[in-house]
Amino acid sequence: MRNASKDVAVVVRDIVTRLAGEPGALLPILHAVQDALGHVPAAAVPEIAHALNLTRAEVHGVVTYYHHFRSQPPGRCVVQVCRAEACQAMGAEALLAHVQQRLGCAVHATSADGAWSLEPVYCLGLCASSPAVMVGDALHARVTPQRFDALVAHPVPTA
Repeated sequence: MRNASKDVAVVVRDIVTRLAGEPGALLPILHAVQDALGHVPAAAVPEIAHALNLTRAEVHGVVTYYHHFRSQPPGRCVVQVCRAEACQAMGAEALLAHVQQRLGCAVHATSADGAWSLEPVYCLGLCASSPAVMVGDALHARVTPQRFDALVAHPVPTA
């Protein structure tokens, strides 16, 4: 077992021990694992399944069903582009195409250099100021392609 695997196992075991007794513990455990590790690694699935008396397929199914969960480590900075109706009405689809070209990665992917991950979201709560984008942990409203380029010129890594 590699050190990284041991670290994952220790982190997952600590989280499972702390949260397994909660009602509906699977989602809180998955959120905590992703918060701690940046993603839900495949190595975490058997440990979580065993602790909650679920099958690995059930846990894996939840991880892959919800777009919020990542099974691979994200890029150093995560960009989220809102694709809800208000943002679409204000040009979010064209903005998303620009973002993909600018970052060099598709939606639900990470750039080859590991700098960026691009994720669609379906409401950032800035409907009156659309289109909205989150770069790292910072929300931005009324984003144009030019404004996006300025935002990513000096990104702050995602926490």
